[in-house]
Amino acid sequence: MPMGDARKILEQMRREPANVRFADLYRVCAERFGEPRQKGTSHAVFKTPWAGDPRINIQSDKGKAKVYQVRQMLLAMDKLEGMQHER
Repeated sequence: MPMGDARKILEQMRREPANVRFADLYRVCAERFGEPRQKGTSHAVFKTPWAGDPRINIQSDKGKAKVYQVRQMLLAMDKLEGMQHER
């Protein structure tokens, strides 16, 4: 996914976390955190470079992302970006 696409999707997620397609959430998570360590069930669980929260455990709700999972992913993205800036 081109970086501009990911940025647009993230902006949309921050504006409207209740209106996010699951496929978009999955794509952003896979791009930032790699392929999920668990998939094939109703959940996709992504590995983070830290232990504990915020965890990234997402699932589709009729093609939409669950709002609380979008918010958890945004917290994880903020934490990841903070870690990268500390280096």
